[in-house]
Amino acid sequence: MARTTFPNDLVQAQRDWDRTYRALAAPHPHRITPLRRRLLELSGRIFWHSSWPSSGGHAPAGWSDLRAQARDEPKERPA
Repeated sequence: MARTTFPNDLVQAQRDWDRTYRALAAPHPHRITPLRRRLLELSGRIFWHSSWPSSGGHAPAGWSDLRAQARDEPKERPA
């Protein structure tokens, strides 16, 4: 089955979501409220991204493809 290719900003938002989630799930996380706010903001950005209708909608396979692409691609390095 062909995998969907997502725009870079959506993939980066998913990477940021994963990183924020891991920080919040760590034992004794610091700055819980900002992390929760960031997770909510990223969730909205990912869910409402304009590429979803053209990439198969919010089907479970689409979510899985996005997470796999975010995990597989090399991470962007800050300039």
